[in-house]
Amino acid sequence: MAEKIILTGDRPTGRLHIGHYVGSLRCRVDLQNSGEFKDIFVMIADAQALTDNAENPEKVRQNIVEVALDYLACGLDPEKTHILIQSQIPELTELTFYYMNLVTVSRVQRNPTVKAEIQMRNFEASIPVGFFTYPISQASDITAFKATTVPVGEDQEPMIEQTREIVRKFNSVYGETLVEPEIMLSDDKSCLRLPGTDGQAKMSKSIGNCIYLADEEDAIKKSVMSMFTDPDHLRVEDPGKVEGNTVFQYLDAFSNDDFFTEYCPDYKNLDEMKDHYRRGGLGDVKVKKFLNNVLQETLRPIRERRHEFERDIPYVYEVLKKGTEFSREVAARTLHEVKEAMKINYFDDAALIHEQAERYKNA
Repeated sequence: MAEKIILTGDRPTGRLHIGHYVGSLRCRVDLQNSGEFKDIFVMIADAQALTDNAENPEKVRQNIVEVALDYLACGLDPEKTHILIQSQIPELTELTFYYMNLVTVSRVQRNPTVKAEIQMRNFEASIPVGFFTYPISQASDITAFKATTVPVGEDQEPMIEQTREIVRKFNSVYGETLVEPEIMLSDDKSCLRLPGTDGQAKMSKSIGNCIYLADEEDAIKKSVMSMFTDPDHLRVEDPGKVEGNTVFQYLDAFSNDDFFTEYCPDYKNLDEMKDHYRRGGLGDVKVKKFLNNVLQETLRPIRERRHEFERDIPYVYEVLKKGTEFSREVAARTLHEVKEAMKINYFDDAALIHEQAERYKNA
């Protein structure tokens, strides 16, 4: 059976928030500790972040350490997980260049994820070429480490499918060289895409609807108490809607029965609280206070570990350097195999040199 390898990561455009924690970080730590995988690569995708931040490189530069601190604080262990910086592995760029010849412009244009990203960023006709081709760059990232498994959200399925197409095309033209990855979609109800605190579909730093992993207690409480709920639940006695109610979506992601025992013994579990809210007689303030307690207890140890790592930034960079160096060795081996398959390993091909020498000797 083939060895299982994971690749995943984040763009360093800001500190990570609880949406990242629920959607990926918590699950990554579980995967790391499962013992099922030979290698786990977690990439800080700074080169990809520069595709739409080329005029503001300092933003990317400063946030690399912020993302690394959040990774370590959440429990990613450098002894089990290779944390790497994308731009420091030039082999990825070279692989991207070769893969570009296997993909048409129209195929990239049809990628639903690319379409959505272009619309979200209002790029339209002014889209940077680097950003436009990032599905190909992502294929390079995945295949460089021979990842068998890529944990992502459903919105990234078209990206992984494009990688699989590139792998199949390369292998059919040049021979079996690359590994075709499988997407890993979480079936864990807790690994949800959290909405912003204002009820909007996505958390965004620019909108200010995030709760960050590094937030202090007062900031968390302020965000929770101003959170969007059911706009028709005007009085305590009014029946309320749970579906689409941001507070309950957060409770779905973070609460468990132990929290009710500790902070809200009126209910045995979340289902009982939801039933009461639907009937009427349960106010938003009480639910929000419970959510605040849940988030405070969940985020406190993460914040405390982050503060510990903040006191030794040279160690954090050493972790990144070590992870990147290991990852570069792996990527270099893959690149060597790719160039050998494409027959562009001229200086390593003794048979080619001998053949050419004989050809001209006998001319």
